[in-house]
Amino acid sequence: MTNDTKHNTIKKLKDKSAIIGVVGLGYVGLPLLLRFVEAGYRVLGIDIDQEKIDKLNQGQTYIRHVPANSIKSALHGFSVTTDFSKAKEADALIICVPTPIDLHREPDLSFVLNTTDSLSPHLRPGHIVSLESTTYPGTTDEKVKPRVESGGLEVGNDIFLVYSPEREDPGNPNFTTRTIPKVVGGVTPSCLEVGVALYNQVIDEVVPVTSTRVAEMTKLLENIHRAVNIGLVNEMKIVADCMNIDIHEVIRAAATKPFGFVPYYPGPGLGGHCIPIDPFYLSWKAREYGINTRFIELAGEVNSNMPDWVVGKISAALNDQCKPIKGSRILVLGIAYKKNVDDMRESPAVRIMQLLQLRGAKISYSDPYVPEFPKMRNYHFKLTSVPLNINSIAEYDCIVVATDHDVFDWELIKQNAQLIVDTRGVYLEPTENVVKA
Repeated sequence: MTNDTKHNTIKKLKDKSAIIGVVGLGYVGLPLLLRFVEAGYRVLGIDIDQEKIDKLNQGQTYIRHVPANSIKSALHGFSVTTDFSKAKEADALIICVPTPIDLHREPDLSFVLNTTDSLSPHLRPGHIVSLESTTYPGTTDEKVKPRVESGGLEVGNDIFLVYSPEREDPGNPNFTTRTIPKVVGGVTPSCLEVGVALYNQVIDEVVPVTSTRVAEMTKLLENIHRAVNIGLVNEMKIVADCMNIDIHEVIRAAATKPFGFVPYYPGPGLGGHCIPIDPFYLSWKAREYGINTRFIELAGEVNSNMPDWVVGKISAALNDQCKPIKGSRILVLGIAYKKNVDDMRESPAVRIMQLLQLRGAKISYSDPYVPEFPKMRNYHFKLTSVPLNINSIAEYDCIVVATDHDVFDWELIKQNAQLIVDTRGVYLEPTENVVKA
């Protein structure tokens, strides 16, 4: 039965008669859904958030870099629901749900496992299940496979299980879901063959690897590489600051070397769903093998401590103006985790706001992409974005540049601010009212 089931599934994927299910319609799942529709598939989207379902049915967006026009033009090709029983109507089920860490910095697989448990009663022969959520090596075959097989289906024979890590870069106009190469690993060779057939139809380059564990480790290496290098440059920033050297000028100079150097840029800490979290997934799994990932954990420690260092710089800058943090009006400029997006996940700006508030500061923020402070698991601020103009800028004792959105009028801010603490290197030339942090 193996070959018949496999060949039938591959045939449906290739002739695009297969229905593609995307489970989790966030920053990864929604662009993937639209890409499959664009390629000519019928797509079923599943999410537990009824508000997302309602917006999509109305042709509206809830992610800034996914325009409403893209959703409206794709309405003919997809349906969305909160009903997991609809999964049986799809031929492929792609899981794109969060994999956070808990308060002890240990992996929280609850979203992956709960989603798989919700899907498993509706799995049938010929289904392909693909996990895209970032996780530690072994998750797919140790955690997901038993759940997929709980109804009596055998992976590699009746049903096909793969791991293919997401590689989205929100707000980056140079790369799309289609043009970013896709790594795919299968639990069995048959699973890999079906997985490659799934993604070959919508991604320009598919990169097959020998196992799901290789694919899982690949994703971790990519993000840990960035986390370690950002940790390095953040530590260099602290050293350079003590020596009264502008680290951004140093990086610009070093980047003129045409070989052997890749520029990474410091900031107020790490943000986004991947880079601040993924190193801890590997560190946790490595302990199972008696390995202490000291290098990775040190980088995580440096990056995690950056908001505290920034607050120290803010305190010193206010002190130079004979002002304490307590009672000072401080405006945090940009609270998304990176420029030109509305993504708040793990944003270091929010941690800075919390630390300042704990010290008695009167906190406000301005971010045109986040008009109202969202509900977050660990942070609660009843705030709305402050519009920037000559008068509002001048009102604050200190403005903290946390996220350097292009939409901000940096010259207007510099001309009217009493004090600016710049964590992003926006201001190249030193001025009396700008302090680098």
